[in-house]
Amino acid sequence: MSYIHLTRSTALGLAMAFSLSAHADISQPASDLEDAWDHVQFEVADRDARLKAFSDLADQADQMLKQDPENAEVMVWEAISLSSVAGEIRGPSALGKVKKARELLLAAEEIDSNALGDGSIYSSLGTLYYQVPPFPIGFGNKKKAREFLDKALAQNPNGIEPNYFMADFLVHTGDYKSALKYVTAAEAAPSRPERPIADEGRMRDLAALKAKINSKLEK
Repeated sequence: MSYIHLTRSTALGLAMAFSLSAHADISQPASDLEDAWDHVQFEVADRDARLKAFSDLADQADQMLKQDPENAEVMVWEAISLSSVAGEIRGPSALGKVKKARELLLAAEEIDSNALGDGSIYSSLGTLYYQVPPFPIGFGNKKKAREFLDKALAQNPNGIEPNYFMADFLVHTGDYKSALKYVTAAEAAPSRPERPIADEGRMRDLAALKAKINSKLEK
């Protein structure tokens, strides 16, 4: 099993996909990171190119935070980018990336628990906790994952990302019937005019997840 696939399914990720807010409602630095991440996640196929691009995004966000250390939105995008790097490299070397991502998300929560306005912090934390192996290798914990994913849905009950990641989590736990309910909710989520690339890509992810669920339920 990979250490984290927040961005390969996906959302972490990671997760973490993620803002339902219009660009005008989030800071320009966060908006720029969001646009760049959407492009790499859903339009770049080459693994080496993805790894470099996600690494560059994480470095860019880190530099932004040096200028604006209390920007919770940028913290979230650095965390998502680091989780995306981990999703590409996998293996033990990914663990440091996801640990830093968790630290950033928890720090962002302290500043603004609803940064980006769509449950991104909690979707990303939840995804980390169910994708990362448990102790002694990592910090994975399915109970904590569910708690964070529930918080994401409380903030954004109709959003595509919180419903998608809850469905993916339930697939991981073998609860396929419940997972299908969240897939249906994600499919019916309002479109995000400012994020057409992300919406199209996530719908492809949902189709693949739905096919997997149906194959399990038909057995």
